[in-house]
Amino acid sequence: MWADFTTNPVIMKQKKLVPSAGISIDRVNPSREEIEKIFEEYEFHELDREAVLEEHQYARLDPYDDYLFLVLHFPKYNPKTERYYQNELNIFIGADYLMTFRYYPSTTMRHIYEQYENRKGTPDEEKNDPAFVLYDIIEGFLTKTMRMLERFSKDLKNLENELFSSRSQNIIRELMVKKRNIITLKHMMKPQISVLRQTENYIKWRFSEEMENYFENLEDRLDKIFSEIQIIEENMDSMEDTMKSIFELDTNITIKYLTIFSAFMLPLTLATSFFGMNIEEWNFNNMLIWGTLVATTLTSLSFMYFFFVKKDR
Repeated sequence: MWADFTTNPVIMKQKKLVPSAGISIDRVNPSREEIEKIFEEYEFHELDREAVLEEHQYARLDPYDDYLFLVLHFPKYNPKTERYYQNELNIFIGADYLMTFRYYPSTTMRHIYEQYENRKGTPDEEKNDPAFVLYDIIEGFLTKTMRMLERFSKDLKNLENELFSSRSQNIIRELMVKKRNIITLKHMMKPQISVLRQTENYIKWRFSEEMENYFENLEDRLDKIFSEIQIIEENMDSMEDTMKSIFELDTNITIKYLTIFSAFMLPLTLATSFFGMNIEEWNFNNMLIWGTLVATTLTSLSFMYFFFVKKDR
């Protein structure tokens, strides 16, 4: 039976269960008193109690004689902050029960609950055993993570197209935000590869060898997710290099035109400086003066033609 402890506390007293049916408890935002009661009833290790009470634990698997304790992490996207956050899921699984502890709402867990209830009284009810429910939970979160990556890749592709059609400075910000997010996902998912491999071995040993193929499938999916993250990260590095090249090219073109303008203004600057000197009498009929101005102008124009026109051909 699957239940929320808040609505059905009687379940906590049912410790002796039929292994094929099992009992699953999804506890959301538990208080310290509730956690203490559960741990006393099921005789969980005190170190695991501290792990449940204190969030931000490392992903890991702690095997005991009569149960396994898992800490898994899955991403949650916040559109307001444009960031991915880490949702932590604590799981206890024994021969005839499975318990999850979390501090956040989850549509994925609600969907798993609906699947669990819908299998009751059907030929698929045997899939309500703890090992299969654990598989459903992990599979559901991995599917959601893969969909996140698909949307991420699509948004990145749109940003890449915008990069070549626009020179907006906002592109730099969006790319940096996405790069921060993909690094967060990478650090979140990588440690769980080894955790799933360990879990597969213990599930096969303690529950059923038939579950081995299911958990191998989870490993493959997690490997695929991590590979996709690496591909996205490489694409973002390439985009960053391309973006730097484009902006450097734009900067060089701007500097080129500023240099042309400065060279064009040089004769005028020289003339105004020349005639602006504090000298009482000027001999404007002196050909040396006019010859110097004309020579300077022609030299400047020749310089511009050679370096900015002929050189580009």
